[in-house]
Amino acid sequence: MLVCEHASYYIPATFNGLGLSKADRTSHAAWDPGAFAVAERVAHHLDANLIAARVSRLVYDCNRPPSAADAMPARSEVIDVPGNRNLSQSDRAVRVDAYYRPFCDALQRAISRIANPIIVTIHSFTPTYHGKTRSVEIGILHDSDARLANAMLQVAATHTSAKVARNEPYGPDDGVTHTLKEHAIEAGHLNVMLEVRNDLIATGEQQESMAATLSNWLVDAVAQLRVAGAVQCRT
Repeated sequence: MLVCEHASYYIPATFNGLGLSKADRTSHAAWDPGAFAVAERVAHHLDANLIAARVSRLVYDCNRPPSAADAMPARSEVIDVPGNRNLSQSDRAVRVDAYYRPFCDALQRAISRIANPIIVTIHSFTPTYHGKTRSVEIGILHDSDARLANAMLQVAATHTSAKVARNEPYGPDDGVTHTLKEHAIEAGHLNVMLEVRNDLIATGEQQESMAATLSNWLVDAVAQLRVAGAVQCRT
């Protein structure tokens, strides 16, 4: 089960662009460039289902619970979001009902139709953040259930020269594992969150190459877990 919470930079007309410039509305603050294309290709390689959010994460970040301040951020890194300033509880509730609840319901329905589901979320991140260069190229993230992440890290260690890191450039303490906690961990489903530096997936060729790499790692990791008897699952 592939998930892409930051697939789109679309902002419905009713929000007046959230008061942002065109450049800011299509920047990484608004979505994860390249992530949806990679997720689509991984889903194709694995014959998997894919659920993706249809609106910008500045309207509602579907990888955050309604209680999180950054579910509708007033500021994202160096970008102020005028349309998210001083939102009332009623304003927030409207967005929760319009975007977050339908996304969660669709994901849960899709998961319920799969025997022994494996939940994989796909994200991208910027090469620099607050002026600091990020050397990590691929992050393999997990929350309290590290089974699949551990296996993928072992596979990656022998299959790539890329800089791969655990819980980088973000981790559970940053609140980024909400989807995993909400839809996988409590139910005991294998799960992992994958973060790819977005300069590595800027073109179609790069996206296809990265998707093939991640798909192969996932297949090998699940096979490794199955051989070890750690889980009963299917790809």
